Amino acid sequence: MTEQIVQLKRITKEFIDGGQSHRVLDDLDLALHRGETVALTGASGSGKSTLLNLIAGFEYPNSGELFLLGDNTTTWKDHRWSQFRYQQLGVVFQQFNLLTPLNVKDNIAFPLRMNRKPWSSWCDTLVESMGLSPLLNRHVDALSGGQQQRVAIARALAHQPALLLADEPTGNLDQSASLEVMSLLKTLAAEHQTTVLMVTHSLESAGFMDRRWHLEQGRIHE
Repeated sequence: MTEQIVQLKRITKEFIDGGQSHRVLDDLDLALHRGETVALTGASGSGKSTLLNLIAGFEYPNSGELFLLGDNTTTWKDHRWSQFRYQQLGVVFQQFNLLTPLNVKDNIAFPLRMNRKPWSSWCDTLVESMGLSPLLNRHVDALSGGQQQRVAIARALAHQPALLLADEPTGNLDQSASLEVMSLLKTLAAEHQTTVLMVTHSLESAGFMDRRWHLEQGRIHE
């Protein structure tokens, strides 16, 4: 059995909306192993983004336990979460969250600097595959939405993280660019044993992943 990267045990997450409690994750159990790729589908509001945010430590469950790389995160403080995110995690946000004072290359290299890693041939592959070579010296706020999304994806993959969480990573891309992104995710998983959990509404993108989970009424169905 390969190493377990993510494990959720009886995770429950509720939100209060208009005085009513709304449970989006209901006593949820799941596990992700090293190098595994999973597409997560579900209706809008079903809790897909919430699940990614819980795994990344941006939100916290009401109950249950989250294990990352075999370590129970219940006792983690801010410093430990930051260390995990910089070293082991890549995240593609729907909002991109690029660093607007920096140019394209510096945005992509940001996680490398945090880990004191040099620019690598893998970074060159990312830049070339994503069509970003002519844009490396451009400031990201001068780019189109699709270009910004490609920068965000390259940044999330640059340090070859153990875990990649991607929230609709191909949402603003045309079909050709979307296929290139999916190919990169598969390469990252195969060559660097990165675990990928990707939220998507695209059946074509989901088909690239090893497994497909559907989130409905707070539970995972495979």
